[in-house]
Parts: sequence; C-alpha cells; structure tokens
Amino acid sequence: MPSFDTVLEPNLVEVRNAIDQSNKEIGTRFDFKGSSSKIEQKDKEVTLYADSDFQLGQVMDILVAKLTKRNVDARFLDTSAKVEKIGGDKVKQLVKVKAGIESELAKKLQKLIKDSKMKVQAAIQGDVVRVTGAKRDDLQAAIALIRKEITDAPLSFTNFRD
Repeated sequence: MPSFDTVLEPNLVEVRNAIDQSNKEIGTRFDFKGSSSKIEQKDKEVTLYADSDFQLGQVMDILVAKLTKRNVDARFLDTSAKVEKIGGDKVKQLVKVKAGIESELAKKLQKLIKDSKMKVQAAIQGDVVRVTGAKRDDLQAAIALIRKEITDAPLSFTNFRD
C-alpha cells in the first residue's frame, strides 16, 4: 500500500553553520564592539547572549537571517522562553530547535485528514505521522491539503513508498 511520512526535521548541520556565521558577524559588527554577545548550541537548544534586550533582538535577527540564507525555516525556532537576566545588564534567552511532531499537532493532522473524506488514513507513530492510501493520487492530494492547511509548522514529507 502506498504511504508517506509527515515529519518535522530541521537540518541540524545547516543550523550549526548558521550559528557559526552569526557568531562571526557578531564579532565583526561595529555595534557589537566590546559586548559579550554570542550564540551557543547544545544539541537542539540554542542560547543567545547579549548585553541588553535590544542587542538580544539584534542577535536573534542575525540568526534568523543566516538560517534563511541557508534554507532553514525560521519556524523551527521556538522562542517562547523568557529572557533571563544573568548578572549586571547581561541577558540570555534559550531557543529550542523544534524536531519531531508533538502530539497536539499530530492529532490535528490526523483529524484534518479524517475530516477531508479522502480515501487515506493517518496514523501517529511516535513523532511521525504516516499517511497510507490505495492510490498515489490520493496521497498527493493529502500532501497538498496538509501544505495548505498547516502553516504554523515547517512540515516535510519523507519515505514516499509505492
């Protein structure tokens, strides 16, 4: 039976490259001279450091610009964490890189496909949603539907089998 997987996977190599480029730009920009602004990455967590809230916003803008140039969607970044003060005027913010479809979005996808009355089924398998159907055309229609309806997450489609 034909099937495909709906996944939420950033290219972590490109994310690392974008962080390196951002740090290089922060080191050379005049408005960051003498500041302790930087970006660090541990696995899927990125920490932004700056001397003020304004500079933290600028560091975030630089990172988003570098990610965009490297074809990594900025929607992979979860910036919901609060800005923390770390001694003196310095601030930091933890930004998570989203990977894997969380259960809420998976249920939304499953309901979307079920309500569409297409001849396909969606099954949640961990952090992946597998869609199966009898015909390739139905699966391609399901991909088009998901792309049109789900705009808040940069979903990709892998493992297309015939």
